[in-house]
Amino acid sequence: MAESSAPGANRADQDRADQDRVPVGAGLTASRVVAILRAENADRAEAVVDVLVEAGVRSLELTLTTKGALDVVERLAARVPAEVEVGVGTVLTAADVDRSVDAGARFVVSPSVEPEVIAAALRRRIASYPGAFTPTEIAAAWKAGASAVKLFPAGQLGPGYLKDVRAPLPDIPVVPTGGVGIASIGEWLAAGAVAVGMGGPLIGDALAPDGDLAALAQRAVAALEAARG
Repeated sequence: MAESSAPGANRADQDRADQDRVPVGAGLTASRVVAILRAENADRAEAVVDVLVEAGVRSLELTLTTKGALDVVERLAARVPAEVEVGVGTVLTAADVDRSVDAGARFVVSPSVEPEVIAAALRRRIASYPGAFTPTEIAAAWKAGASAVKLFPAGQLGPGYLKDVRAPLPDIPVVPTGGVGIASIGEWLAAGAVAVGMGGPLIGDALAPDGDLAALAQRAVAALEAARG
């Protein structure tokens, strides 16, 4: 009897997760590129964000490993256009979620599947993008209520891997991150990615005190053109 009722119970659990799930952010689906800002400190982050927003990027992630990131998120949340979504990355605990939301974050990202982070994001009604590497981890993140799943590190796997994974899991939105270059954006989207996350290949040296913001603008335009196909 218990065995025969298990599939129905699993379906009910999934239905509840789907009902509670916070949708993927409109900013992410608008430009299909998430810019990831990670540096020793956030001194140049606002200038970099301004360049990216001007180019058309609508989803930006500042990581908690960057000193001063939440202060920058708070300032950006108060002034960027409404269609621009600023989120926080490297979120590992429920407390991190609360700190991020209180600062104005509209989504949180984790390098791994952290159920307490997903649950806290659901409680605060913001999108969550946990990192996963295997089909088992991807499915677990989705079942827990993630808005989308960050395939990480994607560069070690390639677009063919995503295509294979999406065959049995077509309803789970996936955002490849880590090792995604501008030249490969089209391949990832063609393989079924809802968007791509880009750090170094997009940001380059722009977060350094003497970083080239003009070159950043050129890369951002090229990335968005690639995302549009």
